[in-house]
Amino acid sequence: MTPAVELVRKRAVSHQLHQYQHDAAAASYGLEAAEKLGLSPQQVFKTLVLSLDAKQLAVAVLPVDQLLSMKQVAKALGVKKAEMATAADVMRSSGYVLGGVSPLGQKKLLPTLIDSSAQQFATIYVSAGRRGLEIELSAEDLRRLLNAQFVPLCQQ
Repeated sequence: MTPAVELVRKRAVSHQLHQYQHDAAAASYGLEAAEKLGLSPQQVFKTLVLSLDAKQLAVAVLPVDQLLSMKQVAKALGVKKAEMATAADVMRSSGYVLGGVSPLGQKKLLPTLIDSSAQQFATIYVSAGRRGLEIELSAEDLRRLLNAQFVPLCQQ
């Protein structure tokens, strides 16, 4: 199993795993997950790793059909600039491959923000640590496991 699944099991967090056949030609891993699992894209969340002031990494978790507002991230974390981390930094810090990055079970717990829209759902879906595998859990359980905060993260 992946580190994400091991973490929720170890912490006895209520969750469900959902597997689907990943298509390597899919344009968007997150939208593919929503489509193949028959879910609303607003309930399926992607994990983005960011570079803050070119010094520190952080994680943003937001609906797969939305775009991240770097201004919202910088404001929430009290930094001047937030930008996407390089692929190499993402894989090195998280231990996951792109398209399968889970907010859970990363090598190092990074400052994490979850879009506040997650709170409207009984459960949300995030990557379980590999392409074609999603984990369903409550947004509050995700917040607690990651010591995260809910903030608006999406571009308007």
